[in-house]
Amino acid sequence: LIREAFIKSTARGVLLDSSSSLLFSVLLAQLPLLTSALPAQSRRHPHSHADLDKLTNQTRHLQKLTHDLINDHELDSVIDHHRFKSLPAINGRANDLSSLELKTTLSQLHTDLKSFEHHFEWLNKVTKKHQHSTAPKLGEMISHIKSLINSLQRQMSRVDAQRNPVPSPSLPPHPTSHWEMDQSSQELLQRFRLYCDWATRAFLSLKSKTQA
Repeated sequence: LIREAFIKSTARGVLLDSSSSLLFSVLLAQLPLLTSALPAQSRRHPHSHADLDKLTNQTRHLQKLTHDLINDHELDSVIDHHRFKSLPAINGRANDLSSLELKTTLSQLHTDLKSFEHHFEWLNKVTKKHQHSTAPKLGEMISHIKSLINSLQRQMSRVDAQRNPVPSPSLPPHPTSHWEMDQSSQELLQRFRLYCDWATRAFLSLKSKTQA
């Protein structure tokens, strides 16, 4: 009797082990189907929300720095907005927010930002040459622009967005006076403030689409 009870107990254990193994095998087989059932956006861009939040915050910080620099040297005279021929055209883009796509928008923002970087590096050399009081803050802003470019490039790599070539900027002659330099600074800063405003709206729009 003891032997029969032992054999029955052992048999039940084997059956349970076999059932568990079979259940585990079935679950493993279903994993690809379960994964494919997840929303495509979650699988494709798992970090998009946090990354877009970071890009938005970095852009807002740059917008504040730009605003402060504009206010530090606000001019009484009318600014000539035709000194820089190769700055990105920003006007009117706000109407296109609803139709933005992730990859193409990141590529365009990157191209625009690299163009502004080249222009500000030119301005930074000029302000240092003239020992202008804005030179330290301008250097700080360029550092933040480079940081935003790096963050943008990482996000572009994650989503496989194309990195477009950046055309060489068409820069004006070096200013010969403080007044000319102030004119150049104000034009460039005001155009960059528009860019930061649009870029912030674009990042927020892209984030809302990834949440949908």
